[in-house]
Amino acid sequence: MIYSKEYVGYLARQIVRRLKEGEFIDAPHENVVVEKVNAAMQDELALEDRINEEVRAILEAYSDEARQMGADYQEAFKKIKLQLVKKYKAVL
Repeated sequence: MIYSKEYVGYLARQIVRRLKEGEFIDAPHENVVVEKVNAAMQDELALEDRINEEVRAILEAYSDEARQMGADYQEAFKKIKLQLVKKYKAVL
């Protein structure tokens, strides 16, 4: 993940605090809301890690063919990742 879990927790707290200050939400149990926002942010940020793992698995499965064709690993990684991002409709 790009950001540490501590930083994501900090961001979640700041988001909830600012939403409350702007009266966009009414959260009597602020800690519960922070936990839910934090969990949602962690899941979203981990999506890129899961996509990268899937790309590596695909490239590993076709590594022999790629070597025979002289394919560039980085270029293949980018192309496959782009396809998976579109497939999952992710925003990275």
